[in-house]
Amino acid sequence: MSAEVETSPDKGHSPDKGHQYGLPGKPLARGPFLFGLIGGLGVLTAIAIGQMVVRSLSVIILITVAMFLAVGLNPAVEALQRRRVSRRTSIAIVFAGVIAAFVLFGLAIVPPVSQQLADFVRAVPGYLTELGNNPTVQMLEQDYQILSQLRSFLTGAAATTLASGIMGAGLVVVDSLFTTVTLLVLMLYFLGSLHTIKAYLLKLVPASRRERTGALTEEILGGIGGYVAGNVLISVIAGVLSWIFLTIAGVPYALALALIVAITDLIPLVGATIGAVLVTGVAFLGSVPAGIACAIFFVVYQQVENYFIYPRVMKRSVDVTPAVTVIAALFGGALLGIVGALLAIPVAAAIALIIRETVLPRQDQS
Repeated sequence: MSAEVETSPDKGHSPDKGHQYGLPGKPLARGPFLFGLIGGLGVLTAIAIGQMVVRSLSVIILITVAMFLAVGLNPAVEALQRRRVSRRTSIAIVFAGVIAAFVLFGLAIVPPVSQQLADFVRAVPGYLTELGNNPTVQMLEQDYQILSQLRSFLTGAAATTLASGIMGAGLVVVDSLFTTVTLLVLMLYFLGSLHTIKAYLLKLVPASRRERTGALTEEILGGIGGYVAGNVLISVIAGVLSWIFLTIAGVPYALALALIVAITDLIPLVGATIGAVLVTGVAFLGSVPAGIACAIFFVVYQQVENYFIYPRVMKRSVDVTPAVTVIAALFGGALLGIVGALLAIPVAAAIALIIRETVLPRQDQS
């Protein structure tokens, strides 16, 4: 005997479990809400990345400069390697030379500046005494007590301001030393692992294009290295010749001023002029004939450097037309200051090489 069993939804049995909550709606991927949500998240992510880049810009610049210097010093390391010196020993020799240059700069600059500040502080009481002996100042002193107010200012608010200024200057010096040490450490690391970094980055390129990319990379790095080495050589020549001339002319602190000329000469376009103006101004403070002689010397030397030294030193480094050099230096200086101006010319040369070797051939084939 058979009996029909009546099923009921109240018993927990559903005739169609797949649609017990109703038919599904449209996929969320096609809805405007999800599209707007994903778009908003993308905008927020881009803003967050931009803020991260802005906040870490100083670190990015430091790493870029360290890599730039490592690439520039690599030709010197390879030159030592060609003389059967191991790479580690070559890196140690080059790095020791860089440290010696920094130490020489500090020894040449810090003592004269400290001496000048100490002489000025010792001379302040004498200046006040000379002012007090002046008849006009004595009349003003009787009416307005100028010297008394000046003395109270120097012993009160000026002393506090000077102490705060010294504290701030000390913090700046400490920060500069920390940045310099960090730069040197990064440069040493990049210099030691330059070949490893190049090999790793080339693995990210498809195998069909890896050989050509490697050749272009070597060409670019060779140009950057040649530019850095050539620029340093030109600066050394400028510093040595300036030191010889300033010593003969009897200008005080000739070595410190020559180092200023060498360092400012690293800046493209305007660096040599800035150094010449600074040194000539210092020479004028000591003696008018010495200042005139410095002005004549730097005018003549800059012509020799621009038309004789620079073309011969840089002929094998970067291949950039003068107009592109000026434009690149202006853009680099506007974006990153002196660092941007230093990096702009080799970057422009790299871009020109990529365009010449990749873009133009494709345009000729189409």
